[in-house]
This record gives sequence, structure tokens and C-alpha cells, in this order.
Amino acid sequence: MTSSELAIDIPPVAAPRRPRLLVVDDQAANIHAVHQIFAGTYQVLMATSGEQAIALCMKSPPDLILLDVAMPGIDGLETCRRLKHMEATRDIPVIFVTGGSRADEENVCWEAGGIDFISKPINPLTLKNRVRAHLQLKQQADTLREMAFRDGLTGVFNRRYFDERYQTEWRRAQRSGGPLSLIMIDVDHFKRYNDHYGHQAGDDCLRAVASALNGELNRPADLLARYGGEEFVCILPETGIEGARLEAERMRQAVEQLALPHAGVETGARVTVSVGVACIAGIADEAPALLLSWADQQLYRAKQSGRNRVSGGIAPSTPMQD
Repeated sequence: MTSSELAIDIPPVAAPRRPRLLVVDDQAANIHAVHQIFAGTYQVLMATSGEQAIALCMKSPPDLILLDVAMPGIDGLETCRRLKHMEATRDIPVIFVTGGSRADEENVCWEAGGIDFISKPINPLTLKNRVRAHLQLKQQADTLREMAFRDGLTGVFNRRYFDERYQTEWRRAQRSGGPLSLIMIDVDHFKRYNDHYGHQAGDDCLRAVASALNGELNRPADLLARYGGEEFVCILPETGIEGARLEAERMRQAVEQLALPHAGVETGARVTVSVGVACIAGIADEAPALLLSWADQQLYRAKQSGRNRVSGGIAPSTPMQD
């Protein structure tokens, strides 16, 4: 079989989204003025307090923040400090909008974590140029980071990024007490596939499988990564066991429906995957390896039960023994 026979239809790349700009000011007139400047170019989000800005950033991080310094409650400086101390928001660039012009007033903006500041009254052209320049820098940094964390063959995230995100989601679930689920996926009899069709066709197969799996993820927080070889792993934050099982079954079916021929197997004669699902909630002192171990053992059960199926359950307080 040639590699072209394994081709699948890939939807056209969507147009890049407009950058998201968060404007934080307790004066509605100031927000309105900035909105008029940028509404046609960026998605403009608004917050009237530091507390509201932090909550918005945690839920849906913007690409850049325009932050007023003088606000009641949590002022702009303290808002920035808190954002820079949280892993989920520390990389969002902050431009301060300040009425101060003394060196000591500027210094505290730098010390709080700002990347720039704009003095009041605002010059619209200066504001446009500063925002555009910093958004371009952030886009370049995001592109480099994305390249470093993508698997070169399949285009999904790599093991390095999975390890980083898994630690983050584990700590988040530990704080919230909510559920965290993992899905482990292995291409059935992939060595036989490579032996029969060759490694180039094997690479094409992995790309097709990765695309099918990734296409089943609907939430921004969900993540698929290539774990190694023909194995993939998926993180599902705030997802219980039933939701994770349903997601896993959709993934299994998506690969089966590719109908990629596999002459190296006796039954079905098409590429399939075995899937292990694990969920944990109310994390206390357990180590992150617990959930990985349980997902891996559920994957083993799926293979032992005949492959092309899903096996899953809630992780016990200690890893299950074979």
C-alpha cells in the first residue's frame, strides 16, 4: 500500500482569530474610549475592577491587558502582581495606563511585572502602536513555544508538553477537589502494520490516527499528546469517569471509522485502538503517577480483553496491581 492510499480529508485551516485585548478600568468612559480605538481590530474585553480582571483571565486568558493603575479595591499594581504569581496567567503581557509621570511611579509599574506603560491623557496613535508591537512580540513567543511543544510527526502536543500540563492540571484538581481524567490510547498491532506496509505508511497511519483523535476534543482545556511510539494520551480536566468513558468511546470509533486497512491482523482487517480511562477526584496526598499508572493498567485490560475497546474506572487510593 502506498502512503497516498492512507490519506484522509483534512478540513481547511481556519482563519486566525483576532487577538483578545482586555481593558481594565473603573471608569466606564475610559473603557469606552479604548474600545472605540480597537473594536475593529481586536476582540476587546472589559473589566471594571482588579478582581473581575483576575477572574476573567483565569477563565479565558486574553493576549494582552491594558491595566489602569489607580482603581478602588485591588489596584492595578496588585492586580498585575497576582496575575504574575499564577501559572495560568503569568505570561499575559500587561501595559499599565497611568496618570503618573515621576520616575518612582514608573519604577513600580516595572517592578509589578508590566512590560510597558502609557501615560494619561492617552494618545490614540501611541496606544495603537504600543499594543500592536507587544501583540506581535507575544505572537512570536507563542509560535516558538508551540513549535517546542509539538510532536514533529503528528502535529499534536509532545510528551514534554504533556508532562508540564499534567502537573498543572493535577495541582489545579488538588486545589479544587474536582475530578481529573486521563485517556491512554494505543494503536493495535502497530508493529505488524509497520512490518507489512513499511515505516512511511506507518508514519502516515499515525498522522491519520492523531488527527481523528484530536478531532474529538471540543473543550479548550482538553489536550491530546503523543506519549511515545504509537501511544497517545489525553488530559480531561474537570471530567468525571462517565464523561471520560464517553470521550474515549468517541475516540475509539473515530479511528475505526477511518477504515484504514490493516492486513497484519486476523479480525477486522483495519486499524483500531485500545483505550484505557482513569479518573480521580478529591486528590489529597496522592502522587501524580497514580493516575498515570491506573490509566496504563486500564489500557492493558483493554488489550487483554481483545483490543479495539475501552476499559476504565476510578483510580484507587493506591495503584492497582497486575
